[in-house]
Amino acid sequence: MPIPDYETLMLPLLEIATATNSEGVKLSDAANQLAVRFKLTDKERTELLPSGGTFKFSSRVSWARTYLQKAGLLEAPKRGYFRLTPRGITVLKTTPAKIDNKLLSQFEEFRAFQGKKKPTKAESDAEPQETPIESIASFYEQFRKALTTELLDRVKKCSPQFFERLVIHVLLKMGYGGSLKDAGAALGKTGDGGIDGVIREDKLGLDNIYIQAKRWTDKPVGSPDLDQFSGALSKKKATKGIFITTSTFTKDARASLKDYSSRIVLIDGYQLSKYMIDYGVGVSVMDVFELKKIDSDFFEEEL
Repeated sequence: MPIPDYETLMLPLLEIATATNSEGVKLSDAANQLAVRFKLTDKERTELLPSGGTFKFSSRVSWARTYLQKAGLLEAPKRGYFRLTPRGITVLKTTPAKIDNKLLSQFEEFRAFQGKKKPTKAESDAEPQETPIESIASFYEQFRKALTTELLDRVKKCSPQFFERLVIHVLLKMGYGGSLKDAGAALGKTGDGGIDGVIREDKLGLDNIYIQAKRWTDKPVGSPDLDQFSGALSKKKATKGIFITTSTFTKDARASLKDYSSRIVLIDGYQLSKYMIDYGVGVSVMDVFELKKIDSDFFEEEL
């Protein structure tokens, strides 16, 4: 039979999650169960995507899991595992004939993941028509957003020491800090009234940037935290600072930036994850797709 699409896999995947303990289900084990359930042949199980980078079926299982997680029906107790949430139990009790994107769109978290507001009736009844290039761009953004979220979750689970090294690597990739040796001595050394470290602005060391790095998971950074950082910068007669956190910044904190004499750049967890993707920190290339068009100059004939 044809390899089922990822929406077809959603309901069976959710059902598999019902027979689990607190540890959850290993995604690879679930993929094997689904392959048996849909009577896939060995050839179908190992069929590759057009890029040749991964197996089509396992990729679709993974995407089904991701979409269910973004809608809050599944959660990830640890890497490579998933388990049912109270919302997932509630959805299963309605005995749906199938679970697809239309059903998941009732949940605000899923709409936010797709970058959509609450759909109108017309949007619910028909999928928007997109050109192939628009579809590719749309799916790329969805993939990037999912990766950004996954990266942030991983960073939050790392130790404070690892987080400091991560910050160093990101800043180096962005062109700051001079050498790795110089940057490696930058963080976790000063402990000076709200300053965690100092790093060179460029390889010549013409100016310094003072850094505050907070690996917070339970609360946002507020204006009092920035006041303390700004005060520490003033004592150092510093003009530039970066406040990096795995959390978020409150509206008051962002609004307070205009009141400080020093220029302070805020990098929250989501932005940090995007920088990690942009500069290749903690990620690797899975696939490369080239989009080509007609070279009109090539077909110009000389008279």
